[in-house]
Amino acid sequence: MANLKEIRNRIASVSSTMQITSAMKMVSAAKLKKAQDAITAMRPYSQKLTELLQNLSATLEGDTGGAFAEQRPVNKVLIVAITSNRGLCGAFNTNIIKQVKNLQDVVYAGKQVEVLAIGKKGNDVLKKLSNVVENKSSLYDALTFENTAHIAQSLMGRFTAGEYDKIELVYNHFKNAGTQVVITEQFLPLVPPQAGKESNTELDYIFEPSKEEIVLSLIPLSLKTQLYKAVRDSFASEHGARMTAMHKATDNATALRNQLKLTYNKARQAAITGEILEIVGGAEALNS
Repeated sequence: MANLKEIRNRIASVSSTMQITSAMKMVSAAKLKKAQDAITAMRPYSQKLTELLQNLSATLEGDTGGAFAEQRPVNKVLIVAITSNRGLCGAFNTNIIKQVKNLQDVVYAGKQVEVLAIGKKGNDVLKKLSNVVENKSSLYDALTFENTAHIAQSLMGRFTAGEYDKIELVYNHFKNAGTQVVITEQFLPLVPPQAGKESNTELDYIFEPSKEEIVLSLIPLSLKTQLYKAVRDSFASEHGARMTAMHKATDNATALRNQLKLTYNKARQAAITGEILEIVGGAEALNS
C-alpha cells in the first residue's frame, strides 16, 4: 500500500484536475447556449431557401443548375472535413477523421481524393493519412457568414473549373447537447429535386426576372448558406461534446478522489493502530 504522503499528493492532483474539468464544463455550457441559438435560428432560413430553390427548379424544364449541376464521371473528389481547433471533446474529431478515411478508402476507393480541412485537430491527423490540399482552421478566429462565403466561393470556382468532379462535406450535426451525428453531405454538384415532392397546391406567381434567372442567382447563395450552416452545426456540436466530456471527466475525478480519501483514511487508521500496538507492546515489555 502506498504511504500517506503519496496518497495525499494524488488526492491533491485529482482535486486540481476536477476543478479544471468542472470549469471547462461551465465555459462550454455558456458557449453552447450561444452556438445553439445561432444554429437553431439559421436552420429555418436554410431549409426554406433550399425548399424554394427545389420548388422553382422542379417547375422548370431541362437542366437549370448551370455549371453547378453538371454531372460528370467522378474521378477526383474533394472532402471538406469540418473539425475543431481544440481537443478535450471526446470522440468529436475522431468520428470525422474515421468518416473521411472511410470515404477515401471504401466509398471512393481508386479515385483521387483530396481533403480541405477546417479545424486544426482534423488537419493535424489527416495530413498524415490523406492528401490535405488546404487548411482553413483560421475560420474559427472570426466565424462569420462573409468569411465562410469566401471558402464556398472558392469551392464553387474549383468545381466549375473542373478541378473536382464532386465535393462532399463531412461534419457533426448538432442534435442536442449530448448527441452529435456525423453527416456526409454532397455540396457539388447540386442534388436534383426529388420527384414526387411537388406541392399539391397550384400557385400562380408572376416572376421578375424569369424563373431561370432567379434559380441561377439563388444557387450561389444557397451553397454559401449550406457551408455556413455545416460549420455552425459543427461549432455547436463541439461545445456540446466538450461539455459532455468534461462532465464525465469531473464525475470520474470525483469518484477517484473519494476512493483515494477512503484509501488514505484506511492507511492512516492502520498506521495509528500500529503505533498504539507498538506503545502497548513496549509498556508490557517494561512491566515484565
